[in-house]
Amino acid sequence: MNHIFSAYIEYDPETQLYVGTVPGVPGAHTQAASLDELRQNLKEVLELCLEEQDNSLDILSQFVGIQQIEVAR
Repeated sequence: MNHIFSAYIEYDPETQLYVGTVPGVPGAHTQAASLDELRQNLKEVLELCLEEQDNSLDILSQFVGIQQIEVAR
């Protein structure tokens, strides 16, 4: 059975790399020079993380969303 995960992706201008994190999956983060490479890396990392957790999706927290917070500067 396939499962779909949401990834949070940022671009780091200092390293010129894309950084991806899958909220709710401990250890599921990686980086890459392109978005295609990042997607493949995240897929591999997720497979490894799930394998370490004995493929149990029950213990993973559920990604809810991202909120924007306004602060005065």
